[in-house]
This record gives sequence, structure tokens and C-alpha cells, in this order.
Amino acid sequence: MVDNPLRNLPSVDQLLGHPLLQKMVDQVSHSAVTQKVRTVLDQVREGVLAATGEVHVPTPQEIAERVAGWMQRAEAEKLQVVVNATGVLLHTGLGRAPLPKAACDRIAALSQRYGSVELDLAEGTRGSRTAALEALLCELTGAEAATVVNNCAAATMLALGALAGGREVIVSRGQLVEIGGSYRLPEVMTVAGCHLREVGTTNKTRIDDYARAIGAETGALLRVHPSNYVVYGFAEEASLKDMVQLAQQKQVAMIDDIGSGALIDFSRFGLQREPVVKDSVAAGATVTLFSGDKLLGGPQCGIVVGQKQAIKKLTQHPMMRAVRIDKLTMAALQATLELYRDPEQAIESIPLLRLLNTDVANLRLRGGRIVEQLSGLESLSSVALVETQATMGGGSLPTQPLPSVAVAVTAKSLSASQLSALCRSADTPVVGRIQDDRLLLDLKTVAPTEDRMLVAALQLVR
Repeated sequence: MVDNPLRNLPSVDQLLGHPLLQKMVDQVSHSAVTQKVRTVLDQVREGVLAATGEVHVPTPQEIAERVAGWMQRAEAEKLQVVVNATGVLLHTGLGRAPLPKAACDRIAALSQRYGSVELDLAEGTRGSRTAALEALLCELTGAEAATVVNNCAAATMLALGALAGGREVIVSRGQLVEIGGSYRLPEVMTVAGCHLREVGTTNKTRIDDYARAIGAETGALLRVHPSNYVVYGFAEEASLKDMVQLAQQKQVAMIDDIGSGALIDFSRFGLQREPVVKDSVAAGATVTLFSGDKLLGGPQCGIVVGQKQAIKKLTQHPMMRAVRIDKLTMAALQATLELYRDPEQAIESIPLLRLLNTDVANLRLRGGRIVEQLSGLESLSSVALVETQATMGGGSLPTQPLPSVAVAVTAKSLSASQLSALCRSADTPVVGRIQDDRLLLDLKTVAPTEDRMLVAALQLVR
């Protein structure tokens, strides 16, 4: 009689009693661990039955390790709070701009209760979803009207479809951008139902190029701020003022996509050439488009401000419902915009602006304290404070580095990659960057309250 190799498989209850899986039950839940145990046992049975030669039947220890490893990987893939020590302020992979406390408080309050999302409380009738946001945006930018959608790509698509659908849109060849995720302007224009008309060259496009291209089929001129690259040297572009004047003369829309969305002048932080929303509105653009989660420092959304009739066309377009924002985005954006009523309060309260406004001397002081706390760890071969450069990220200001300070670490028994992975496995994962075979923890993107978490992560090194 042939011995059945499956006879030695442990039962579900036996495996659940294993210390490794007991720990997983405490971390996750009994039902989730039970489900994973059954799945792994089914896989083992299928493998044994499908085998044509000698087969290894896993021991209870091996099965428990397989289940625990699977569940630990699944837990690690969940959305978690991390410490951004990469030196990239608007790190897309880490969620771009962290929200101000006022926005978080507003989200918490509205998420737990009902809210006047589309109710006019004075009249008791259905109201506009973005009425309160519109009033704030008009106050802060000088625009006649405004609306908000779920991101700036949606804002671009909606503006093109509503203002120039079925017609030509004239764009400089030097502004036919591609951003992250293979988002290409020509393709977006096609989806919006517009016909692309390229003018000028990669490095030079003059107002005369636009003027010669305008015809009976033209619906709009589009200017796109190339926030994620810069053309240097022999270059020229038409001014917004000239483009607005031409659009008005020819009675076509002037769409100004400024991308990152600065509500204040970022030159105060030593950063140049970033368009300010007010300036675009004042120049007379039909609509101005920008992001909420980049330089504005708020939640992910796409904001459109401009002329009343143009905004009305956007809000009445069939696509509007598909790209509208939810109540939590409304709450976060409203609270963030309210802070901009006092620019100094905004700089103090909005995390992105506060990080930008932190000087290098402050970073050196904090870095010195961190180095002192780590200097006694025998598992680390070197801990030093180094001058470095942070970046804005998020497709903004690509050629303008920010002076910063980083804690540079090497371990005796781990490579830089292994050390980086270990830090990412901490209770609060710490994400740094590797440079010159060292792990750099850049303090420009680390809040002072997170310094202790850097220390805790490196104390895991053995």
C-alpha cells in the first residue's frame, strides 16, 4: 500500500496554534489568518497531487512561515504613514503635499457627520457643490468664478472639452508636455474632442506663430507651463499678455495651464520663475488651471478659475460629474484656502511652506542632535552630517535645488540598499535615498517631530 503523503499535513487548528501565526492573529484577525492558512494548505495539496516524482511535504513550521511571510508582505503593502527623508518635498510616491492640521481637522469633522455638500442652508434647496470654494478662490485670485475637479489633468480635459470641443486648439511645440504616468497633452486633447494645432518650434514660439495659425476652426489658445523641464539658451516664448490680447481680438478662449498652482510668490523661498495664479487672472486668461496638492499645499484636486461664462460652460459640461470632488476633498481644500487669507499664517501652518521656510542652520542643529544619538551604536560604521540639496519634486521647479542637510549613515554588516530596506521596515517606515554607497536621511523633508523616528529606525540595525 502506497503511503499518502497528505496524511502528515497539519490541520487548520494546529497551524493556528503555532506561535508565528498566533502573532499574526494578534496583529490582523483570527478570520484573516484562518483564510490564509486554508489557502496555503490547498496550494500544498494541489502541489503534492500534481507531482509525478518524489515530493517534499512542508512541515508545520514551513507552512506557518509561508503563511506569516505572505501576511507580512500584504500588511507592508497597505497604505501607511511614512517619514519622508528623501529630500523631495512633493514626492509623488509618498503622496505629495502633507495637509495642514486645519485641513485634517475639517476632514475629521465632516467625515463623521453629514455636511452641506449640495444644500443651500439659507434657502433649504439644492445648492452648488463648490459654492463655498468658489467664493474663497475668487477672493484669493481675483477671478470672477471658479470650480474644482479631482485633479489638474481632469481640469485640462474639462476645459478643453467645454471651451474648444470639436475645434482646433493652438499650442506651442515647446509645450507639448508629458508628465508622470505617460500623461501626454496631445492624447488628452484627442480624448477631449479637440484638434491639436502645433505652432513654432521646440525652443522658439512667437506671438506671430499663433496669429498665423488662428482660423475659423480655432476654439482656443493653450499655454502650458512646462513645470517639469526647462529650455535654456536660444529660446523664446510668447508672453501671456500678448496671447490674451490675440485671443480677445479673435474671440477665442485663452486657456492658461500653470500646473503647480502658487498662490504666493515663491521667490521668498529662493525659488524663481514659478507663475502665480493672481498674475494669470490679472492678465485676462479665460481660465487658469492649477493643482491643489503641489505648491498650494492642499489635497489632490484640479482648480479652475477665470471668467464667469467660461466657468459656467465647464460646470454644465457632461464630463463635470465624472470628475467632481467628494466632500473630504472639499473640506481639506476649504480649510487650506482659508489659511491663505493671511500669507504669514499660511507659511506657518501649511507643512510644505513651513518646510520650505526652514533654514539650513535649523537643519544643522537638528541633524547634530540625531548624529549624537546614533554615534554610540556599534552596528553603524559611520554617522555624519553632510551638506546636500533637496528638490521640490511633483514636476515643479526641476532645476532649482534647495540647500539642505542630511544624516549620512553606513552599517557594518549591511549594504546601503539593505540599510535602506531595514529603515523602511520600521514601525513608522523611514524612506531615505542612497548616494555614494551611503543612506542619506535628508532633513529638509522631515518635520522636527519625526526626528526621533529616524533614530528609532536606525536602532534596528544589528
